[in-house]
Amino acid sequence: MVIGAGLIGTSIALAMRERGAEVQLADRDAAALAMAVELGAGTALPDGDAPADPTAGPADLAVLAVPPAAVAVTLLDAQKRGLAKVYTDVASVKALPLRQARDLGCDLGTFVPGHPLAGRERSGPAAARADLFLGRSWALCPPAESEPEAVETVVALARACGAEPVTVDAEEHDRAVALVSHAPHVVSAAVAARLTGADDMALGLAGQGLRDVTRIAAGDPRLWIGILAGNAAPVADVLEAVATDLAVAASLLRDGSEEAATHVADLLLRGNAGRSRIPGKHGGDPSAYAAVQVVIPDRPGELAMIFQAAGVAGVNIEDVTIEHSPGRPLGVLEISVKPEAAQRLAEELRSRGWSVPGLA
Repeated sequence: MVIGAGLIGTSIALAMRERGAEVQLADRDAAALAMAVELGAGTALPDGDAPADPTAGPADLAVLAVPPAAVAVTLLDAQKRGLAKVYTDVASVKALPLRQARDLGCDLGTFVPGHPLAGRERSGPAAARADLFLGRSWALCPPAESEPEAVETVVALARACGAEPVTVDAEEHDRAVALVSHAPHVVSAAVAARLTGADDMALGLAGQGLRDVTRIAAGDPRLWIGILAGNAAPVADVLEAVATDLAVAASLLRDGSEEAATHVADLLLRGNAGRSRIPGKHGGDPSAYAAVQVVIPDRPGELAMIFQAAGVAGVNIEDVTIEHSPGRPLGVLEISVKPEAAQRLAEELRSRGWSVPGLA
């Protein structure tokens, strides 16, 4: 059972449906619920409150895919109605909902707080994907009261969705996501907000770097207000540290001296060092990839043919980005591959007529 047919809830439902599970769906938004059902995520509960077949008994598991502020009250209501044997949630804040659930007198023995670390800039069931969680971490923050059987059930859910369960204390989880998710969203929004007064000339010069920095700023503000309010203190700590670095950099840049430039360079170097610590593919050590750049026309099938060429060359593509040329029907595709495969890919692409600059 999934209560909340948004991006995460519908994606979980789709993933479980692919594995043959029977899924019941509930959402206060009738349109969202209808969309999730139409997408094949499951069947709607008759009134959103009780199992479709009362004689069948409670569901094995109920996923509460609701905002952080609604987790505790939704859990209490679901438990009073006996909707499931075990309950979990997917909110990106864990400590506050857990405290609220305890204060409301919820049964914490059957509740295992969770947070799949996956998402998209788009929201709602239309953006849902069954493969959203493949290879992603799924944080589990069971309180002391959680029964072992309940934890095992939620671990099985995460693995069935293709994720890797990670057990972590709720407070530690919130500090961690403040650093790696919540504060970065605010910083991205702050940069993007500078663009509201930009003229067309400046925006016409925008490149991939700006798109990378502001990508997550496209998230739903209503959703993010709830997340930030639920994790306010840890997020504020990170933002204050970032603001201090930026204020010092601004002051040094205005100074304009050579010594000031050295201090700004220190911030950039620390940025390099921090970026290098982000885990690589499948959570492993960061990998150094070679970039093969390909000039491609903007026409149907071009990417598919390039990917096919990589397959023929026996080259695994690790990542791709596209830089579009303003005002021209072409762009530059940057393909990240292992260094030893770069030359082989470049030669295969050139043999098929593509322009591959930069590699002899």
